Amino acid sequence: MSDSKDKKKRYKRKKKILFLEIILILIACIIAFVAYIFSKLDNVDWDDSSVYQNDISDSNMKKYTNIAIFGVDSRDNELTANTRSDSIIIASINKRSREVKLVSIYRDTYVYIPEHGYTKLNHAYAYGGPKLAIETINRNFDMNITDFVTVNFSAVTDAVDALSGITIEITEEELDEVNRYAKDVARINNKEWTRIKEAGIQTLTGVQATGYCRVRYTSGGDFTRAERQRKVITALLDKAKHSNPVKLSAAADKVLPQICTGLSGAEFTSLALFLPFYHIGDQTGFPFDKETATINKASVVVSTTLSSNVIKLHEYLFGTSEYEPSDTVSDISSEISQRYR
Repeated sequence: MSDSKDKKKRYKRKKKILFLEIILILIACIIAFVAYIFSKLDNVDWDDSSVYQNDISDSNMKKYTNIAIFGVDSRDNELTANTRSDSIIIASINKRSREVKLVSIYRDTYVYIPEHGYTKLNHAYAYGGPKLAIETINRNFDMNITDFVTVNFSAVTDAVDALSGITIEITEEELDEVNRYAKDVARINNKEWTRIKEAGIQTLTGVQATGYCRVRYTSGGDFTRAERQRKVITALLDKAKHSNPVKLSAAADKVLPQICTGLSGAEFTSLALFLPFYHIGDQTGFPFDKETATINKASVVVSTTLSSNVIKLHEYLFGTSEYEPSDTVSDISSEISQRYR
């Protein structure tokens, strides 16, 4: 009996030692991963300038991290000046559940840009880079965004290729347009491209995926274009979550030099650490209620009304019922309504 008890004790002791070894290995892996991420951050274009903040009554916003994502099409990799934001997305991350909601703000949305007056939202980035673009978003939509990530569209090409492609369904209506844009992307970036021969579920290369993002001359115009961009982001996140460290490293090497961000190194690393736990939930375009119009000879997207759309935005993102827009939003909303009439 004594030998049997001794064997059990030795077995339990070995299990404890093995468990501790596994924990230590995991800790070492996490430390190594953090060190690796930090080693890559020297390639990032950092912009830590402060941005305008509203006095907002929505306490639910504190439960979320809100980041503005800007997509620019710059052949010279100029990320913060002399370029308009072709893609404007708010990524709202639930701090507890890690669910991510994506809201595309249509680039032609008619808004007030401080010191520049009423015009299209994507002009804000051209006038004052990400700082003015974020201030415009915060003022017009009662947001509290301080952080942003600007990505050159060529980075999408490189990221998709580094992750061995993404799965997207191409419709018959989209097929010729995707091929047309993909051919143009390949020419601009001096890359080869392959024609997609038929509609259906496809594994897209980087060139094809970027071409897909840029298609706008189908039904829905820029509205469906924004939807395609969200689909690519979703597919990329899903592929990254299931990729091995070698592929993720290759993607980071390609993409990081082509982004600019206001996130600190610690914030950036934290987001990377929680990558396996993020999941994209709902996604939509904004404004919800809208009309296209011509104002000052320019085609714009007009909120009907801005105040009512902002109320719906806060309910959609943060679950806030009966949100009361700020005086700033109410004044802008009234002015837009008068100009639209």
